[in-house]
Formats: sequence, structure tokens, C-alpha cells
Amino acid sequence: MVEVETTPQIAMLQVRKLERYKDDQGNEIVYDGEVREEKIDIRFKGANNKLVISPEADIKDLLVIFTGNNGQIDIGRTTKRRAGLRFELRCGHESTIRIGENVGCAGRTFISAVEGVSVTIGADVMFAKNIEVRGDDTHPIFDVRSGKRANPSQSIIVGEHVWIAKHAVVMGGATIGNGSVIGFRSIVTKAIPNNCVAVGAPAKVVKRHIAWERPEVVSRLPGEEFPRKGEKSEPYWNLTDDDGGSGVQEKVIVRPQPKKRLASYAPAPVKRLARKLRSS
Repeated sequence: MVEVETTPQIAMLQVRKLERYKDDQGNEIVYDGEVREEKIDIRFKGANNKLVISPEADIKDLLVIFTGNNGQIDIGRTTKRRAGLRFELRCGHESTIRIGENVGCAGRTFISAVEGVSVTIGADVMFAKNIEVRGDDTHPIFDVRSGKRANPSQSIIVGEHVWIAKHAVVMGGATIGNGSVIGFRSIVTKAIPNNCVAVGAPAKVVKRHIAWERPEVVSRLPGEEFPRKGEKSEPYWNLTDDDGGSGVQEKVIVRPQPKKRLASYAPAPVKRLARKLRSS
């Protein structure tokens, strides 16, 4: 079912069924799996947007809003037992959201990529409830002295086998290395290395050289040995690399900003030093 809402500025196309779709504005849904109608809400407010979903993706709850033109969202397959995929995805002009395979969400996770940035979620990520991954702040903030933007949108990369606990937020410019854990109500604002626990606002590393597993402890006997046979995710048992080897396979893309120049009244020695640093 497709609904059309028209405002003085823009027409919005709303699709309530997950199946193959294409309209005369170039918007497209690429999906060859079982047709789904429950908890499906896909909205196109622009042109030439593409939503690509694996036929094996375990979609439980999906709200997608394309707010501009030439956006793309890719959702990978689910081949292992997971909580299912529950997402609210917002994709703006020239922006991209990529979700890897075997991701699970205990509750609906909000992801936003606008202003030409990307959000990448690696394979086997575990989202708890009420998570936000946002490359933007929704509203602009300006420096009143220069008039320049103070909060540009920035890309985000969440590596593989990352556990993000309840009410956590991952902000633009952040990266999280493979195998790490982000604690309850933490706010990630920068690079977090692999195989560590990071907590707080802003999140800081409090424990290194860790690995985590999905099986819950609630039904285990006191003193029972962990992990049981077959539970160990061997590829993600690694030492933390604090020298920048986060295990993330892709560089974060940041919207280019004008280079800051020294004021013309800077002392000559300062100017000479600045030129020397730029040439080195």
C-alpha cells in the first residue's frame, strides 16, 4: 500500500508494505523476501533514494524516512538466532546507512545520517533498548563571532561484535572497535578501541583486553564455567590495541570544514612556525 501526502513544499510517498517497489521519482526498495506488512513504514520525501534489504533479514519493526535525494540504506541478512531488527532510520541528502549481518535489537534503535555522511554498523552488533546512533544534532549550532557552523554532521563507524547497552548514544565522529562494550547510558563522542569496556558521558575506556559473549547469565548456576562449549566467538578474542588499531575496517568521513587561518596580526615568529609546521 502506498499513500501520498502533499504539502506546499514537498510530496511524501509512504509505503506500508515491505516488497519490491519503485516510483516515478526514482525511489526504490530492493527486497525479494517474504512480503511483510506489520510494523512497516517507509517514507520518501525526495528522489533517487534506495533501500536494499536482504531477503534473509529478520525485520521485526521498521520505520525508514528518506528526507532528501540520493540516500541509500543497506540492511544485511540474519542467519543466526538474534532478537530481530527493530530500527528507526533517517537518511538525508547524499547519505548512507549500512547495517551488517546478524545484528540484533532488543528495542527500536534510532540511526540518523544526513548532510552527506554515513553510518556503518558492523556484523554481529548487539543493541539493547533505547539506543541512538546519530551523525547529526538535528538542529544547527553557530559560533556567534564567526557565524560558522559549530556542529557539523560527521560519519560514524561501529565495528563488529559490539555490545551497546541501554540508553546509550553514539555521536557523530565516533568509532567503536570490534569486540567492545559500551555501558549503560554512555555517550560515545570519539574513537573507542577494540576489545574494551567504555562507560560514562563522554564515554571513557575503563577496562581493556576483554571479550564478551551473547548467552545470558540469568539462568546459569553459581560458579558455572564460561563460556560453554561452542559459545566462544573466537575471532573477537583479541588484546586491545591502544595505538589506533581499533579493528574498524573503514575510515570515518567528516564533512570538510574551512581551514582556520592565523589572524593577520599574529607575531612574525608565530607565522614562521605555522608555515614550518604546514610544510613538514
